[in-house]
Parts: sequence; C-alpha cells; structure tokens
Amino acid sequence: MTTTDTCPRCEKPLDLCVCAAIEPVDNHISVLILRHPQEQDKQLGTARMASLQLKNSLLKTGLSWANLTKALGKTADPKRWGILYLGTKATHPLPKRVVNIVTSKGAPVPDQDVILRGLEGIIVLDGNWSQAKALWWRNAWMLKCRRLVLEPPKPSLYGNLRKEPRRESVSTIEAIAYTLAALEADTVLTDKILIPFKALISKARQQAT
Repeated sequence: MTTTDTCPRCEKPLDLCVCAAIEPVDNHISVLILRHPQEQDKQLGTARMASLQLKNSLLKTGLSWANLTKALGKTADPKRWGILYLGTKATHPLPKRVVNIVTSKGAPVPDQDVILRGLEGIIVLDGNWSQAKALWWRNAWMLKCRRLVLEPPKPSLYGNLRKEPRRESVSTIEAIAYTLAALEADTVLTDKILIPFKALISKARQQAT
C-alpha cells in the first residue's frame, strides 16, 4: 500500500478512514500518548484517532524523552500525572473501581480519591506488550508519576478482530475513554470518545465478511 492510499489526517487506509466520525471532545484532564515508533498497526491502531478525538491531548512518537516537561513541551509536575501502563497487574487486592493508584509493588496507595482528583493529566503508552515495556524502561522519569491500574468495565470492542494478550486488554482509545470517564466523573464521556473507534470497528468487520 502506498502513502496515497492512506488518509493523511487519521493515518488509516482510505477504506477505513474515520475522519467523518471524529467529533472532538472537551476533556479537562490532559492526555499524553507516547507511541512506540515501531507500532505498525495502521489498520486497527487507535493512538492517532484518540489524539484527534480529544481536544486536550498530545501524541508523541519516539523511544525516550528526558523528562515529562520535555515530552509535553511545557512545565509539568510528574506527581500530578498518572501513567496508565496496560501491562501492569496489581499484586494486591484493589478496591472495586475502574481506576486505582498503586505503589511500585502493586499495593493500593492511601487517599486514592484525593490524589485522583488532583491529577492534571494521564500518560498512555501505545504499542504492543514489548513496545510498551521498552518505553517504560527507557524513560526513568515515569517512575515519578502516579501508577494507574485500569479495570475496564467492558471487554474490548476489537472482539475477534485483533488478538489481545489478556482478556481484559483494551485498545489505547478505550483505555483513555474509561480512565477519563472515571477521573472526570462523566458517565457519557466514554461513548463520546469512542465514536470514531466504533466506526472503525464497523468498517473493519464489513471488510472481514
């Protein structure tokens, strides 16, 4: 497939272009998406789509940044940012909630609600398991951020279109949608964010039949 077969805006093949479904959403909590440069899922990947769908977001592609400020391009306190590392599994029982903050050993931190309300933004690592792990280990400053563990309320809309490493694994845009909806206490935010993803899934299923 040549570059002319790809939409320059959403980065999808033209027959999977979701630009018509993109309706930018106002999100109070900032979103920084760090995409591994070898992430090659141009058909079903969602990082670019998520950055277009969220007004308060930034997509960066690379392997390492000196610190959070460099990644964002503006001054930021990492303790007021949470990193959603999808490969992380809690090693201790967690409260029954969509988003929890855990320590480096996987235990829930005290005063969850207070800390979550004080978050300015979330960081999402985009790529497969090994790519996300590479991003994590190449950026030591991430250890200064709050570690967020997501418990998706629903299985991924991917279904059988893409094999996920775990049953609870979801796409980047789904992870962002569920996290923001929980942090901003907005029950309709998830559906708003996922509009273009649902359009993509619908087109992909039509092609598969």
